[in-house]
Amino acid sequence: MGVRLRSLRAERGMTQAALAQALELSPSYLNQIEQDQRPLTVAVLLKIHKVLGVDIQQFSEDEEARLLAQLRDVLAAMPQPEGSVPLPELREVASRLPQLAQALLAMHRRHLADAERLEALSARLGDGRAELEEGGSPAGGRPAEPARQMPFEAVRDFFFAHRNHFDALDRSAEVLAKQAREQGGSLQEWLQYRLQARHNVLVLRSADRPGSRENGHRRFDAATRTLYVAPQLRPAQQAFQLATQLALLEFDARIEEQLQSAHWQDEATRRLARMGLANYVAGAFILPYGEFLQAAESLQYDIDLLARRFGVGFETVCHRLSTLQRAEAPGVPFFFIRVDRAGNISKRQSATHFHFSKTGGTCPLWVVYEAFTQPGRIVPQLASMPDGRVYLWIARTISHAGQGWGAPGKTFSIGLGCDLQHAARLVYSKGLDLRNLDAATPIGMGCKVCERSACPQRAFPFVGKPLRVNENESGFVPYGAVDR
Repeated sequence: MGVRLRSLRAERGMTQAALAQALELSPSYLNQIEQDQRPLTVAVLLKIHKVLGVDIQQFSEDEEARLLAQLRDVLAAMPQPEGSVPLPELREVASRLPQLAQALLAMHRRHLADAERLEALSARLGDGRAELEEGGSPAGGRPAEPARQMPFEAVRDFFFAHRNHFDALDRSAEVLAKQAREQGGSLQEWLQYRLQARHNVLVLRSADRPGSRENGHRRFDAATRTLYVAPQLRPAQQAFQLATQLALLEFDARIEEQLQSAHWQDEATRRLARMGLANYVAGAFILPYGEFLQAAESLQYDIDLLARRFGVGFETVCHRLSTLQRAEAPGVPFFFIRVDRAGNISKRQSATHFHFSKTGGTCPLWVVYEAFTQPGRIVPQLASMPDGRVYLWIARTISHAGQGWGAPGKTFSIGLGCDLQHAARLVYSKGLDLRNLDAATPIGMGCKVCERSACPQRAFPFVGKPLRVNENESGFVPYGAVDR
């Protein structure tokens, strides 16, 4: 972590002697830390946080693991042999040159954006040709636009940067929840009264206006100050929708403060992030931090029992468990994911380092796909990654019926995972041999970024290794080869 400390010192314009004095260390000791000859201890990290006011997450190995996974995603999208960079070299870049790694990721995003603009321009011209001026600017001399992400990806990165926890919003929602419970009665009744009394909002149990064909769980008509809530929702679901609207009205300034901590590429992405934070507040209101964490610890994170106690669904509990990272009272740092049968990831949140690959698909050996073969049953799995890390995962399917005869329903697999060091705290570790790591199922982020050459489920070759076709070698078989 020495290079990160040197970079931080340079950003502050401090000499080594000045920083050593501020941290109450000897200059020689600090020099050894910066040269990676001594470890960066917890005590020194806390001093750095106190003196310089920086987030010690910058020095986390979790962040390094995520950066490494992103670099491998970028290489997976590159043609060979340019994308064949040995894994040890990538680790060196992620650990010792993190700012260079971030610059490479930004260049890749810019490349993708340029490719999309060229494709769109070629389609408009109709002949597949697009003349560019020198410097890469489109014809007409317009400067290249900054690299862009899909809005939902930018919002996911924003939540990940905060470890999926927003302390100020969480505490405010907890105070509001306490007020509601002191009044007695149901949460939805209290929320409906507060919306009416404080914000002059009328709540109707109807998702649509009379004669409207629009659908949705919640819709707010600002002109008439009317909130329409779908009547088929369960009480806890209705409370969540009411709490989301209350957050947008009553917590607007606090949400705006969080949004100002990031740079947004456009207003649409910012609005999406604002809605995400409002949903975060609603979840923290329905499942207040202190009460929920105490219940989770006492029940060994039994999701079904937690869902029953708080009157919410399986997915809601899993989602909230992935946010419990209050500094003085953290819960188990979970990773949360929702996928469909085709492998499309519609939700993913992580309170720690686990990175979900965007390249080459996800791993078919992962328990989130096994859950589809055992509908409604919680399926546990000890899974080992190529870097040697081992995780405890659980997965279960959830289904939503269609709206009437002939309308298709929805089925997802919900996955919740944590590092092996936390597994013993979960009821789902019972019966699993946590010491026999050889029994863990070997999985990967995705075929293109997974170096397990002998995997029987491999669908694509690993980008870090040249493709060799050997009749005695298992794994990926290119089209046209004989499956022996």
